[in-house]
Amino acid sequence: MSKKPIIIGVAGGSGSGKTTVANEISRSFPNQSIALIEQDAYYKAHDEKSMEERQKINYDHPLAFDHDLLIEHLIKLKNFEPIEKPVYDYTVHTRSDKIIPIEPKDVIILEGILILEDERLRDLMDIKVYVDTDSDLRIIRRLIRDTSDRGRTMDSVIDQYITVVRPMHNQFIEPTKRYADIIIPEGGQNVVAIDLMVTKIRSILEGINDKSIEVN
Repeated sequence: MSKKPIIIGVAGGSGSGKTTVANEISRSFPNQSIALIEQDAYYKAHDEKSMEERQKINYDHPLAFDHDLLIEHLIKLKNFEPIEKPVYDYTVHTRSDKIIPIEPKDVIILEGILILEDERLRDLMDIKVYVDTDSDLRIIRRLIRDTSDRGRTMDSVIDQYITVVRPMHNQFIEPTKRYADIIIPEGGQNVVAIDLMVTKIRSILEGINDKSIEVN
């Protein structure tokens, strides 16, 4: 039995604290090779569209993502092959010309709002996590992030939240909670849940290494 990396999916609504959870898990394995793959990097390219058309796209809908490419990359990483992760430019709403080379790692953390919506993605995951955070905290975090990091105005963020983000969360994201192996309330603030996650991951890694030794 050949050694394979483990893939951990961390899902949840926008501003739920998914990235914080993923980073906390990574920091718990300082001597382990870990790669973080963000679903947001796999938004579809919209080079053929005008800026006005790009701004009208529903980026919280499952069809906004290039899951075919994401799945292809995850399979490559699972087979210990390198990938070239795309870079998405939020200021112009399309992919950048840049790429980020990602080498195969022992642990792959896939983070994103809709990673549990696609059955093909779920089937690639060894552990599925849903970060469950109250809506008032999520909108505040999104306001801070989008105005400071993505060049958005407060009015545009609030309007998008009311007309797109909230209804898409209720329709597509919240229902995926039923696919999670672990639900973490309040994201990165939940130290106990993260510790349990780390213990489980460590147990899986030890089991993989033991089987690899037996084969050798």
